Amino acid sequence: MLGRLAKEPPFRILARAILKRVPVSVETRALWELSERPQYLVGVLAGAREARRHGIDEICVAEFGVAGGTGLLALEEAAAAVEREAGVRIKVYGFDNGPSGLPPGTGDYRDHPDWWKPGDFPMDVEKLKRRLTPRTQLILGDVAETVDRFVEEVQDAPLGFASFDLDLYSSTRAALRILSHEKRRILMNVPLYFDDIAFLVNHRFAGELLAIEEFNEEGNVKIDRWYGIRNNRPFPERPFLERMYVAHDLDAITRCSLSRANVRLDLKSSSPLIELEPRLRKRDGRARGIQTSRLRK
Repeated sequence: MLGRLAKEPPFRILARAILKRVPVSVETRALWELSERPQYLVGVLAGAREARRHGIDEICVAEFGVAGGTGLLALEEAAAAVEREAGVRIKVYGFDNGPSGLPPGTGDYRDHPDWWKPGDFPMDVEKLKRRLTPRTQLILGDVAETVDRFVEEVQDAPLGFASFDLDLYSSTRAALRILSHEKRRILMNVPLYFDDIAFLVNHRFAGELLAIEEFNEEGNVKIDRWYGIRNNRPFPERPFLERMYVAHDLDAITRCSLSRANVRLDLKSSSPLIELEPRLRKRDGRARGIQTSRLRK
């Protein structure tokens, strides 16, 4: 009862102020938006939960569009916090064009020349590298060239969360290859954040929204809104929530089936899975166990 009351106006403001001043779990920090970029903590935590659900002990997370590095540092901090409490190892990657800033792109309306121009957001590479920990690696260059190489030669853990802030349709379209590459390594359900979809100039015929729409016309990984993300949150009106999406690997989902011999589900709970103890079986006969866990939002 008190928990529900704390989420109601005007009590939620006082509750958040108190929580900022006391040690709390990473799940509480994500719920009450106590981090600099709550979308990153929410996404990384959800990715770690999804990994645990399938017995995966290591994931990677990525920010596409680093610029000055404020977001990448926040992602690094979120990864470290979630790793400590969730028991899932997390590597961080930052993709950017480096000192050159935004690339030329298509040269037409799809890349919003009314909003961006080539060379915007250049990176001071050495300055940023000095601030990063060994957990994080910069992947520099045009994503049209670096993403395929990353999947084929660098990535050694499934993608668990990605943020897209590349501004341009063309760059975002290229970056989404991390989800559709024939050798992709991703969770079956990957939380995503798209930064440039909620301004006056945004529409589905250009920018990130067009990149998402075209991506969904191909292949069997589909990007959709994160339905229900506002449920049971103390601040469901926050703008970042409408920018949260999920990539669903339909092929991987099709290959799996669940045996629920020892499952007890609490249908009244907001938790996606409670005391889950099935085995996840691929239809080719191979199986891997899923550890019993109690997951809470």
